[in-house]
Amino acid sequence: MEYRKLGKTNLSVSEIGFGGEWLERHEKSESVELLNYAHSLGINIVDCWMPDPKSRDIIGEAISRDREGWIVQGHIGSTYQDGQYVRTRDMNFVKPAFEDLLSRLKTDYIDLGMIHYIDSVEEWDRAMNGEYIEYVHDLHKKGVIKHIGLSTHNPRIGKLAVETGFIEMILFSINPAFDMRPATEDLDSMFEGYDNESFSGIDPERAELYRLCEENNVGITVMKGFFGGRLFDKERSPFGVAFTPAQCIHYSLTRPGVSSILCGYDTKDQVDAAVAYETASPDERDYASVIASAPLHSYEGQCTYCGHCKPCPVNIDIAMVNKLYDLATTQKQVPESVMEHYRALSHNASECIGCRTCETRCPFNVKIADRMKATSELFS
Repeated sequence: MEYRKLGKTNLSVSEIGFGGEWLERHEKSESVELLNYAHSLGINIVDCWMPDPKSRDIIGEAISRDREGWIVQGHIGSTYQDGQYVRTRDMNFVKPAFEDLLSRLKTDYIDLGMIHYIDSVEEWDRAMNGEYIEYVHDLHKKGVIKHIGLSTHNPRIGKLAVETGFIEMILFSINPAFDMRPATEDLDSMFEGYDNESFSGIDPERAELYRLCEENNVGITVMKGFFGGRLFDKERSPFGVAFTPAQCIHYSLTRPGVSSILCGYDTKDQVDAAVAYETASPDERDYASVIASAPLHSYEGQCTYCGHCKPCPVNIDIAMVNKLYDLATTQKQVPESVMEHYRALSHNASECIGCRTCETRCPFNVKIADRMKATSELFS
């Protein structure tokens, strides 16, 4: 298992994580065993947004065997009322629900205290003004939550979170289909009435969010990386083609700022399929060829950092150079953090010999040699 630093938290999280929402489908002992199995393979981060007692008890029993070895995303504002999940900022429910989380998880701290599920500006304003956010800050001050995070599906809210300065990481929905759709306050309506014309490359607001996270060292953990399994089914995939788990995982992990993708599991076989990413070949990870051959896409001329351009005869990491170029060109001046990453490269764009061999391998016909020249000039 490979591990990555989660933004400014400096926590080292497994690239492949555990999204816990399916645990309650099974017998408690079976789900506890599943979590322990995932942990034995190196998975060390688990998300618990679920307020129901069964899910929390399962996670609590599993992590109690190695509490320090688990990084827990625990949500503040996810409550259980009359046997139903309710998202709320009402402190009459928020505080008891969080205290219940601590009790059922058998712990006195949560690694990542998540401001739970904000997708609208109205909800953002409600959460950021008053007792709710005061409670979050108080938990952080007391060390009950070690770091403050936020979960959202809306890149506009993600941007607001980055700009606060105190939110250290976000849980965000990322997959190839979501990235091609504009921001919405209603995730369920995202793919209503879409067509080829509106399905046009990475949405600028999403690209901007990834850039801001990378630049400000705000880590990203990924939810909905498989689009609820729709991307595995040609008939249900918005692209009209099917992806594999390894391809979806690789797509998420190549986005700027991303540290871990939290997958949902029902079985050990599904855990194995996700963890197999770590030993997958470049061909097995290749999402770009799938997108390029899809009847519904428009990534033409856009670098997706897929790595098809390898190998370079002078050993330039072309995908990384392109990523740093994209991060830098939206600013009036190159951010110092991006400049430092560029300086740290073993080989940079100035070494490009203009052979254009890489361009023959690019699924999206990116003019790579031209970008190398522009990058060299930008960073010089």
